[in-house]
Amino acid sequence: MSLDHKIDFAVVLSVTNANPNGDPLNGNRPRQNYDGYGEISDVAIKRKIRNRLQDLGESIFVQSNDRKTDDYGSLRERADGNAKLNEILKSKNASNDEFARIACEEWIDVRGFGQVFAFKGAGNGNGVSVGVRGPVSIHTARSVDPIDITSMQITKSVNSEPGKDRGSDTMGMKHRVDFGVYVFFGSINTQLAEKTGFTNEDAAKFKEALRTLFENDLSSARPEGSMEVHKVFWWEHNSKLGQYSSAKVHRSLQVKSKAEEPKSFDDYAIECFPLEGLKVEEYDGL
Repeated sequence: MSLDHKIDFAVVLSVTNANPNGDPLNGNRPRQNYDGYGEISDVAIKRKIRNRLQDLGESIFVQSNDRKTDDYGSLRERADGNAKLNEILKSKNASNDEFARIACEEWIDVRGFGQVFAFKGAGNGNGVSVGVRGPVSIHTARSVDPIDITSMQITKSVNSEPGKDRGSDTMGMKHRVDFGVYVFFGSINTQLAEKTGFTNEDAAKFKEALRTLFENDLSSARPEGSMEVHKVFWWEHNSKLGQYSSAKVHRSLQVKSKAEEPKSFDDYAIECFPLEGLKVEEYDGL
C-alpha cells in the first residue's frame, strides 16, 4: 500500500574535525555560504541515505563505484540487467510509463528520490527518456552557527611514476571543520508516493537510514566517529495533504547555541514546539 499520509522530518547532526562535504570548485574546502555558515548539499545527503539503504539490504539503482553489489559499470548496464527493462529498451514501441513502473518496483531509491532515465536506443534507433519524480525531498543541511575551517598542508613522498631516483615531495592541502552542529529537513509527499509506489514500509526504512546516516561512511576526510546524528524528528500527519505546511512544521524545531563559542553538542539547546493535533516522534542517533 502506498504511503497514505504526509511525513515531515528533521535531522540534527554534529561534525568534529572532519570535512562533511567538500566543494570541488573551492579546493575541496568544506562548503560555506557567504555568511560563513557551513552547508552539506542535498545530493551528498541522498548519497549517504542510498548507502545506508544498501547496507540494510535494499536494491539501489544509483550505486557508488566503491560500493557496488553487482558487476555493472554504468546506470545503463544496470537498467539493461533487468530483463523487463531490457525488453522495453529494445522495443520499437517503448512505454515510458511501464518503464517507470518497473524501475520503481525494482529500486527503492528510484521510488523514493526519483530518477531521470535518458538512454540511447539499443541498435534500433529508439531510446528512452523517462523522468520519475520521487516523493522524498531533502533540503541542504546548514550549520546553526558560522563554522571555523582549519587547513593544513600535507606532502606525498613517494613516486607516482617510475624513473626517478627518490620520492619527490608533493604539496597539498587538507581542510576540516573544527566543530559544528548542522540541521537539515525533508518531506515525503503522498501524491508522488502513489505514482512511484512508495509505501509506509519504505518510509520506515528511510527513517532508519537517517538515524544511522554516518555508519559505514568513514574516509580520510571523515574519520570514524567524526560525524554523528544526534536527533531525528519525525512528524506523521493524519491526512494526505497534511495538517500544516512543511514550512510551519520545520519552523517548529529550533536549535540554538547556549555558549558564546560552542565546542560540543552539549552547548546547544534543542526545542520542538508542539503543533496542535500533530504528533512528533523523536529518535536518538545510533
